[in-house]
Amino acid sequence: MTGHHSAVEKLLASYRAIPEGTPVRLAKRTSNLFRFRDEIQAPGLDVSGFDKVLSVDPEARVADVQGMTTYEDLVDATLPYGLMPLVVPQLKTITLGGAVTGLGIESSSFHHGLPHESVLEMEILTGSGQVVVATPDNEHRDLFYAFPNSYGTLGYTLRLKIRLQPVKPYVALWHVRFSSARECAEAIDELGAQADFIDGTVFGGDEVYLTLGRFADTAERVSDYTGQDIYYRSIRDRYVTARWLRPDGPPTDVLTTHDYLWRWDTDWFWCSRAFGVQNPLIRRAWPASKKRSDVYRRLVALDKRLQTSARVDRWLGRPPREDVIQDVEVPVERLPDFLDFFHREIGMSPVWLCPLRAQDKWPLYPLEPGRTYVNVGFWGTVPQKPGRLPEHHNRLIEREVARLDGHKSLYSTAFYTREDFWRYYDGTTYQRLKEEYDPDRRLLDLYDKTVRGR
Repeated sequence: MTGHHSAVEKLLASYRAIPEGTPVRLAKRTSNLFRFRDEIQAPGLDVSGFDKVLSVDPEARVADVQGMTTYEDLVDATLPYGLMPLVVPQLKTITLGGAVTGLGIESSSFHHGLPHESVLEMEILTGSGQVVVATPDNEHRDLFYAFPNSYGTLGYTLRLKIRLQPVKPYVALWHVRFSSARECAEAIDELGAQADFIDGTVFGGDEVYLTLGRFADTAERVSDYTGQDIYYRSIRDRYVTARWLRPDGPPTDVLTTHDYLWRWDTDWFWCSRAFGVQNPLIRRAWPASKKRSDVYRRLVALDKRLQTSARVDRWLGRPPREDVIQDVEVPVERLPDFLDFFHREIGMSPVWLCPLRAQDKWPLYPLEPGRTYVNVGFWGTVPQKPGRLPEHHNRLIEREVARLDGHKSLYSTAFYTREDFWRYYDGTTYQRLKEEYDPDRRLLDLYDKTVRGR
């Protein structure tokens, strides 16, 4: 904690050195956002001193963690104690602070909600340059509850105290195939209650899988998807139909708990195929240490900067392409409607499913506590058609999600009008807290940052 206090003092000095009228931002090397913008030349806050696990209390099952600590480092610190965070987002370089202020999710979210719901307290640098500690029941409780989905526009987390859960060495998996989204949706609550983890993969309208995971003490055979084998492809090869699923039957696959937590990171779900990494020859030559999401994300950023893919498409006479990179939440009973729309209007596959139940009310992302929603994640491009807006498909998705009483994450592009945006994301609460904790507007406005791309 001595080192942490020193880092806080250094950060405050850095904050005070930024001239008035200059927007405050973080100076950091990695990002999991997909709101690309031109690089800003103005100096940012140096948060390199906030990337450590300060303590792990195995008896209380609590960890004290700095805001820029990655989940990769946190998992490495907690697994030796037989513990893990209640929810570990899919990608290794997502930070604790990022998952809380920008939302995160994973296959334990059916039982534990979103990552911010395991937070006990947050130390926050506010826009006014003050450091406050917010908890669910102190004088900063309103900031505590409004911080999720604020994307650094109400402040930055310097330290978080979070709850942990016990683990076993292995996770046994059952990939369960359904012939329709409706059958899948109807089974989620029942199957989720029987498992420690549940997520899903959609390959087509008649090929939908739910993957159930349960902790296990032993394993006869353990799979490894960090080398030549590819996790998402294994789902189609190792499955059982819902009719033949037995709670006491043998699993269709088994991973170590460590490898289960990062099963999606090696191939960035399935997006590594865009770089040829799923080609067997390229895969053998590609260094194992570079098979990870942050490497692929940097390649995408480089392509955006140089416009390489766009130039090749023009040279080959192909139509320009629209990025469709989104995560949305829809009520479980509306999942079939959304997937029908998605197959018809977007036509992208695979698609990721992640059931979740919020544990409490969080104003800026107002999911109904205890109600089952399904996160639908899709990440790719589709061809643009002549005469349509460049963001045609993304706007379609936004309208459909709103029609189905769902919500959309803001880590990627958004196109809402200001009026619609603040209706969906509780502008009244946000503006009240903005005035209290950032009265001089040193931090960006949430709409300007996530929609206007500032």
